[in-house]
Amino acid sequence: MPINTKFIKELKRIRPIVATTAYDSIISKLADDAGVDILLVGDSVGTTQLGFDSTIHVSLEMMIHHTAAVSRICPNALVVSDLPFGYSYDEYDVIFHACRELIQKGGCSAVKIEGGVELAPTVKRLVDSGIPVLGHIGLLPQQIKNLGGYRKFGKTEMESESLINDASALEKAGCFAIIGEMIEPDLSKRITSSIGVPLIGIGSGPYCDGQILVSNDLLGFSIQKTPSFVKRFGTISNEVSTAFEAYKKAVLERTFPHE
Repeated sequence: MPINTKFIKELKRIRPIVATTAYDSIISKLADDAGVDILLVGDSVGTTQLGFDSTIHVSLEMMIHHTAAVSRICPNALVVSDLPFGYSYDEYDVIFHACRELIQKGGCSAVKIEGGVELAPTVKRLVDSGIPVLGHIGLLPQQIKNLGGYRKFGKTEMESESLINDASALEKAGCFAIIGEMIEPDLSKRITSSIGVPLIGIGSGPYCDGQILVSNDLLGFSIQKTPSFVKRFGTISNEVSTAFEAYKKAVLERTFPHE
């Protein structure tokens, strides 16, 4: 049976949730066959696949395109799509329209939105209208221009209390789960124990209800430097480079193709 948001929510305190990003049908199929719980079509597609220097250049049309590619394989995993930059704090009708497009045209089952307390009323309206929402607190990549760079969150008590309030507000608004990015591990542990929905961590330590990594990072399929918290579970870039070099050599030496 395909995984739904209710199943993800009920995994809390049963077993860790396994999530990764996916942007095309091939990686989606392979990850789904491996039993991943959540396939997030992240706006990280901008930096991992499309050559942008941040996620803020990714448009709604791009997100629909990649989400549809992932959904087309009809995975058992829950497909979640990112609401791209520029929508989260817009008029509600604009936000609702964008989420509806991701679900109707992209085929996803839920939408991920960055933001905390200030976004909770919008999240509640979306959930009440039938759009499942995956929250996102801590480091918000779409705010990178304001942040000035990547860093850990929750080092001060004031920041810690703010993140706890964010998580609580999103839970009350109806989020079925929340991603916590670059949050101090001890704070992640506090948040995990204080809310009734799963906290899925990325760069936030081992105490979360699950983990998510960008697929390119965990596969070693990247030409960029990966974050320090990433563990590479593969070295695909090396294998791809070796294959291209072997292909070039075979063509130059006329050993491919055979008669």
